[in-house]
Amino acid sequence: QVQLVESGGGLVQPGGSLRLSCVISGGTFSAYDMGWYRQAPGSGREFVAAINWSGGSTTYYADAAKGRFTISKDNAKNTVYLHMKSRDPEDTAIYSCYAESTLGGPYYWGQGTPVTVSS
Repeated sequence: QVQLVESGGGLVQPGGSLRLSCVISGGTFSAYDMGWYRQAPGSGREFVAAINWSGGSTTYYADAAKGRFTISKDNAKNTVYLHMKSRDPEDTAIYSCYAESTLGGPYYWGQGTPVTVSS
């Protein structure tokens, strides 16, 4: 079955380099889009960024991520990345990777990797 596994999170300080990774495994799979959501303590899940997996590499960003985070991919490695170039405590959340198998779904989700930003 299709599995998505995130990694790279943890307890980090502002200003450091942080890159989250999401790897798809479980057999042949061709996603339409892949991306990231996050859920902060006491808040609902919010969209962060997405990238076309097949048919291009167009990116999409939430306002909170623009100019601060960068999404990228490596199709050969079945991996999508989220580079967090600028962080503050408000970015503390569980970051989850998703894959949109076709336009409109279904969606596959990873368990998420927690990111805690503190100084």
